[in-house]
This record gives sequence, structure tokens and C-alpha cells, in this order.
Amino acid sequence: MITTTISWVLLTTGAVLMALVALLALQTLASFLLKRPESVPGDGDTPLPSTVVLMPAHDEAEIIESMVSQALQVLPAGGQLLVVADNCTDDTADRARSAGASVIERFDTDLRGKGYALAHGVNHLRPAPPEVVIVMDADCVASAGSLTAIAMAAHRLQRPVQAMYDMLAPPGAGLMQRMAAFAWDFRTRLRAEGYRRLGLPCQLMGSGMAFPWPLLQQVNLATGHIVEDLKLGLDCARTGKPPYFLPSALVSSCFPTNDQGTQSQRKRWEHGHLSMVAGQAPTLLWQSVTRGNVGLLAMTLDMCVPPLALLVLLLGAQAAGATLLAWLGMIWPVVATLSLLAFVLLGLTVLAGWWRAGRRWISLGELMSAPWYILRKLPLYLGVLTRRQANWIRTRRD
Repeated sequence: MITTTISWVLLTTGAVLMALVALLALQTLASFLLKRPESVPGDGDTPLPSTVVLMPAHDEAEIIESMVSQALQVLPAGGQLLVVADNCTDDTADRARSAGASVIERFDTDLRGKGYALAHGVNHLRPAPPEVVIVMDADCVASAGSLTAIAMAAHRLQRPVQAMYDMLAPPGAGLMQRMAAFAWDFRTRLRAEGYRRLGLPCQLMGSGMAFPWPLLQQVNLATGHIVEDLKLGLDCARTGKPPYFLPSALVSSCFPTNDQGTQSQRKRWEHGHLSMVAGQAPTLLWQSVTRGNVGLLAMTLDMCVPPLALLVLLLGAQAAGATLLAWLGMIWPVVATLSLLAFVLLGLTVLAGWWRAGRRWISLGELMSAPWYILRKLPLYLGVLTRRQANWIRTRRD
């Protein structure tokens, strides 16, 4: 009786983990093997839509002038740059104006977060709305032509369009920073490209996002959710307008090198992601199946894949525990076999992902030291159970 119960419990958790690893492997394999050109309907004679680049900024006085100057250089023809100086305690607004941006200010210490700043900006535009709104973070730069490309694509598709969002490890970064850059590339470059080649949507990534104006009237931007981009992408998919990935367009930023900024950024991203999985995944899966919404289903399954380091921890613990219990005769051997196969598949997938997207950041020898990187993140994941972050906190800049 005990053996049967334990075996069924471990078999169920092992099957769930195997399914998540299989999805990760499918995305990785698709990014290697399948070829799918960027298919955006329209022709070269299509006029450029009226466009506003919306840049939320909170206490960004040290960088806002250079960021505004760069954004103005790559702005779509006839476009406008609108900076939302949100709850600023410095002269971000004045510096943004002096650099050439249009600026509005918002003060509300109870409703804090990027979502509220975006909603304030959209409300400001409502009397004379543009055809497309692009969201760019205040610490991001866009390559030439990228903002025009995603504006055109969003207007033609009438869907959100996500540019490639490159998070770079700064020059001279240590191994932990470069491991983080590899993990980011695995998620936003390789997995998103794999889904695109399968004809499926991507998650929104927070910056370099273009929205057709009518869609912004159907979703609620005014939330304080700490992963507002992930939630917004799923909300768009609920309406039947899932995000489209356009990897030829590029925006980029850098990971912070200071410890406080690094830790707060990772905590916000990963705690917010896991909170979304725990709180929203069952509902989203049900809605996607009952409504036949393939885009929402694909995005929800993708969301359910935990951060790479956590997936390795979970599967490693499952495989080690199942193997020990099978050796002691306390569970069925097939349970241990399934767990070990899933762990091997995950290892091969990570290796393939490193070959595809990680070699620019870490060597193969450094990849082999990943267990130390993973163990250092254990307190971060335990904090989800004991001290989960629920409020938006700005990342400290370098």
C-alpha cells in the first residue's frame, strides 16, 4: 500500500516534469531544425502607421538624457517619444524634456509600478490616439530600423509584436553574470525562436513591444503586478491576439553589476513568474482548452516551464530521490527510470541550448560548473515559500 502510494505520487510528479522538459526540448530542437521566414502581411507600399514610443521612467535622471537622445535617433518617421516620469523624486522629467522628449508626470505613491505608468501614458494619448504604441524601458536602446519594423508589423497583424530583447552581461562580468545572460538568451532568444518556427506566439518581454491601439483598449494596463509584461502578453492572448516574435528587430540592455540591483531584479522576475504559474496557470489552461485558443494554450504551457536553474534543482532532486527509493525497493523501478530519462533529456537540452545561444557568454568548462550557480540560487527559490516578493521594486542602476 505504501509502495503503491509513493510510486503513484512520484510517477505523477515525474510525468509533469518530463512534460515540461519535453516542451523545452521541442522549442530548442525547433530553433535548430525548422526554417520559417518572418511572415508579416503587407507590401513595401504600405504607409507607416502613426506611432508613439512610450517610455516609463522612475528616478532615471542619471541616464534619461542619453536614452532619450538614442531613442529619438531611431524613432519611426513622424513618430513621437513620450516619457512618463512616474513618482520621480529627482529631475528625470526636466532632463527628458531638455533632451527633446514630450513628458508627462504621475504622482501616486499608493499605486506603484510600471503598469500604472503605462496606463497613465495611454490615457494621455486617448484624445488623439496613434495607430501603434511601442513600449521601451528607460534603460534600453534599439537598433536602427527596429522600432519602425515592429510598428509596421503590429499595424499589419493587429497583434502585439515583440522585438528580440537582448540582456547583455557588461564587459568584465563574472561567471554569475554571464550565466544569467545565458539563461536569459535561452528563454528569450532560443525558446521564443523555437515557438515562432512552430507557428506559435511568444511571451512579452517588457521592452521593445509594439501594440495596435485598438488592442490597448481591451486589456488592463493599470496593475502593480511585478511581472506585468508576462501578464499583459497572456491577457492579449485571451482576446485572441497573442504576441508575434520579430527577431530581426533588436532592443538591448545590460544586467546590473551591483549586487543589490542584480538580486532585486532576479527576485522580481523569478518570484513573479512562479506566482503567475501558481495563481493563473490552472485558469488559463482551462480557458484555452474550453475556448479552443491555441495561442493562449501555447503561452500558458511555456509559462509553466520554471526558470532553468529551478527546473534542474527539481528534476535533480526527483531523480536522486526516486533512484534511492527504487534501490531500497520502496517504489516501482519505472518511476526512477522516468526521472532519470527526464534528467538526461534536460541535460542534453541545456547543452544544445548552450551551443545555440550560450557560447558567446560561457565556455563549455564554465557550463560544467553550473551546479554551483544553481545552488547559489536555492535561497531565492526558498524565498517564494517564506518571503515571496509581491510589490514592484525598481532595479538599482549601475
